[in-house]
Amino acid sequence: MRVLMLDLDTLRPDHLGCYGYRRNTSPVLDSIAKDCVRFDEYYCSDAPCLPSRAALFTGQFGIHNGINNHGGTAADMRLLGMERGMRDDRMEHSFFNIFRRAGMYTASVSTFAERHSAFWFNAGFNEMINVGKGGGETAGEVIPHALDWIDRHGADDQWFLHVHLWDAHSPYRTPADFENPFTDSPATDWIDRQVFQEHLKKVGQHSLNELCGFKENARLAPFPKQLQTATTYEQMCQVLDGYDCGIRYMDEQIGRLLDALKVKGIYDDMAVIITSDHGEDMGELGIYSEHGVCDYHTTHIPLLIKWPGMAPAVDKGLRYNIDLAPTLCDLLDVTPYPYWDGQSFSHVLEKAGAVIHKQPFVPSRRSTYVDRDVHQNGREYLVMTQCAHVCQRGVRFGDYYYIRTYHSGYHLFPKEMLFDIRRDVHEQKNIASERPDLCAIACRYLADWQEDMMLTGEYDRDPLWTTLLEGGPLHGRCRTEEYYDRLLATGRAEGAEEFKRRFGDEFGKEPVGFRMH
Repeated sequence: MRVLMLDLDTLRPDHLGCYGYRRNTSPVLDSIAKDCVRFDEYYCSDAPCLPSRAALFTGQFGIHNGINNHGGTAADMRLLGMERGMRDDRMEHSFFNIFRRAGMYTASVSTFAERHSAFWFNAGFNEMINVGKGGGETAGEVIPHALDWIDRHGADDQWFLHVHLWDAHSPYRTPADFENPFTDSPATDWIDRQVFQEHLKKVGQHSLNELCGFKENARLAPFPKQLQTATTYEQMCQVLDGYDCGIRYMDEQIGRLLDALKVKGIYDDMAVIITSDHGEDMGELGIYSEHGVCDYHTTHIPLLIKWPGMAPAVDKGLRYNIDLAPTLCDLLDVTPYPYWDGQSFSHVLEKAGAVIHKQPFVPSRRSTYVDRDVHQNGREYLVMTQCAHVCQRGVRFGDYYYIRTYHSGYHLFPKEMLFDIRRDVHEQKNIASERPDLCAIACRYLADWQEDMMLTGEYDRDPLWTTLLEGGPLHGRCRTEEYYDRLLATGRAEGAEEFKRRFGDEFGKEPVGFRMH
């Protein structure tokens, strides 16, 4: 069997045509989607980049594998301690090793491991191709390596190829000669000039006045299409166009790979998995070009699966990215790992025509994996974590998305936020104060989930608290007095005073915690 996995960084589903986007950003991906089961309610359990891929890789929530931040103790996996043998059992049962255990030659074209010093990500691959730019490369630089690999191995019978593309991740880096194909299509259908003026008042990094952090970033010089501020409506539209252009450019490059597979005559019978690590806020909560909160648009990700013998379908059940590992075990006749937190949704694919092979499962003393499918309609609720830019947890249930903030990353977020994402998908109205009943339900879900996670884990501290005790999220640090002065200088006096009220006791102090670069 042949399997291609397209790991498309920072891709929110609602900016793809196959998920209903009004702009033609993804004609190639849309053509593949016609042969796929599309998952409409699929979420990363932990955001952003490093925590999300750690969760997918281990099949465990960050509260179990230990990773929820981009720096400090919680940017590394927990030590196994006395139970570690000569080889780390988690590496042997990693997501990518599922394919090797199924008898496939496995390869990856990705710079992720080097970018995050997360070399465990390479476990399970026979071959790793590192373009060498640490996530700064374009799809035009990555796809030639994938084409070369297909040329050498495409005709082989058993292989898995992972291709990782960064083009939707800021800084937006489409080539200088790539023309914007959306000039005749409005950049936004919900941010009018009144909303834009309100967003200009926003306090915190990745707002319109600080698109790339709390101050201008000299390292962005090689990316002239990435604005550092967007203080006019036209500049804001340029930022939104930059994201969509990144998707369209990436899509065109994927088209080259798709054409090569079709020329070799192997596309029709092969499997394709298309997904992302996290989404992106493009104006929601006043945040642009970043995945720095634990909201709907950061945690909601696409999943498209094409499998031999399977008919296209749509699934609307609540699913986690950590559910993908046990699902693939059912598809590939591989025994699941007893310490996974994910649960298979292979019944969805079986209903669409995929052949399922369930291995008998014998739980061990410390098993956390539940040997049953997630219900046909999905889970009752999901809990997501973000601790790299802020420390927040989100709860997705019913029509709602609840966010609880433990460290604001120097935004002016309230403790609780609640959004009706069916009627207010862009999170413009926080209804927490109007619906304390729903907040209470979400808090109960959150408390039950944390208690269950701590009881089924081997550690006595939630890594969210580790991050808090080490000074907070890596990307959420700032010199507060300097930022207060910037708020005044950029016409945000009202926000500056609220910022001073909340954080004035930190003025004049250096950011604390682990060493910053």
